[in-house]
Amino acid sequence: MAKQQSRQSGSGEQRPGRRAVLGAAVLGAGTAVVGLPGVARADAKHGHGGYRTLPVPTIVAHRGTSGYRPEHTLGSYQFAFDMGAHVIEQDVVPTKDGHLVCRHENDITATTDVSAHPEFASRKTTKSVDGTSFTGWFTEDFTLAELKTLRAKERIPGTRQRNTLYDGRWDVPTLEEVFQWADKQGRKHGKQIWLHIETKHPTYFRKLGLGLEEPLAKLLRKYGRHKKDAPNFLQSFEPSSIQRLNKLVDAPLVVLLSTAASRPWDFVEAGDPRTVADLIKPDGLKWMASYAQGIGPTLDLVIPKNPDGSLGTPSTLVKDAHAAGLILHPYTMRNENTFLPTNFKKGTDPAAYGDAFGAFKAYFATGIDGIFSDNPDTALLAAADFVNG
Repeated sequence: MAKQQSRQSGSGEQRPGRRAVLGAAVLGAGTAVVGLPGVARADAKHGHGGYRTLPVPTIVAHRGTSGYRPEHTLGSYQFAFDMGAHVIEQDVVPTKDGHLVCRHENDITATTDVSAHPEFASRKTTKSVDGTSFTGWFTEDFTLAELKTLRAKERIPGTRQRNTLYDGRWDVPTLEEVFQWADKQGRKHGKQIWLHIETKHPTYFRKLGLGLEEPLAKLLRKYGRHKKDAPNFLQSFEPSSIQRLNKLVDAPLVVLLSTAASRPWDFVEAGDPRTVADLIKPDGLKWMASYAQGIGPTLDLVIPKNPDGSLGTPSTLVKDAHAAGLILHPYTMRNENTFLPTNFKKGTDPAAYGDAFGAFKAYFATGIDGIFSDNPDTALLAAADFVNG
C-alpha cells in the first residue's frame, strides 16, 4: 500500500485558492475546472494512475448533488460534475429482470412517482429488508421496462422544498447508463470521471437470486472499469460483498461502516458476533486492509458527538486506519441544520443552512482523505480553505 498522499499534487503544485474553486463550482467542470491544479485537479491526466492521484481531501458527491437535485438521477450526477466534484456516488439495486439501477434503496416509494401509477397499485407490499420492515414498492418487483415508466422525485421535500421543482424531470438510471454518461463526459472534457459505486443489501438480494456482485463486475469489465487504476471505488456495508468483488475485479474497494454498536447484515446472517466497534480496532482494520483499500465510516466514528449533539474529541480511527494502509472517505456532510452537529447549527429552522464550513474544517482537521457531501460546491470551498490554510 502506498504511503498516504500528501496535500500537494504529485508534481508539487500548490492548491488553488477559494476563488479558483468557486469558479469551478459556479461555471462548471467543462469550462472552469479543466487545467486547474490542486483541489479541482480535473486535468486530462486526472483519473489515470489510481485513487492515490485524487486530491486530498477528496470530495465525493453523495448520490450526486442531492442537496440540489433529486438523488440518483442523471441530472444530479451532471450537476455534481459541473460543480467539480472529484468523485460521484451511485448506489445500485436490481430490477426483477436483473438490471442494476441507481437508487439508494430498493424501496422506491419516496424517490419515484410510483404511488401515482394505478397500474402498479397491486405491487405495494410489506417486506423485511435486513431486519427492518418496509411497506411500499420495491425495485425487485419491477422489470426495467416497467421501472422506466416512473419518474424520480425529491426524497425529503419537507427539508429540500426547492428540489421539488425538478420532480418528474428524470427517470431512474441504470448503472450502464451512468457508465455511458461518464464515458461521454470523459471524452468531451478529456478526463476520466470517478465514481463511487455501492452494492445495497447484497445478502438480501443474493437470497432472491439477484446477486449484485457478478452483474456489477460484468459491467465494470465491459466499460474498462475493473482494473487496479480504474476511476471508481466499489463499496458496501457488507464486508463479504467487498470480499466477493475482490475476487472478481481489481478496482479499489471500500468497506462502509455504520454506528459502532451495529453489525453488518452479512455478519448477522452468518452468526459473526463482531460489531463495527470491533472492525475499527487495529486487528479489524488490518483484516479489512487484507482485501480493501479504504473504509467509509460514518462521521460519528471519526469524531463522536457529546450527549448534547455537539462534536466531541476525535477518535484514533484516522491514525489507526492510516497505519493499516487504508484511506478514509467518511459520510455524510450536509448543509442543513437538521444534519449538522449542534455547535454548528444556526437559528431554529431545521431546513436552513448552518455553519457547514465550520463543520467541514473540524472533520478535515482529523486527517481524513475525503468526505461525502450532498453539497459538493460547499465541500470544495471548504477543502480549499483547509488546504490553503
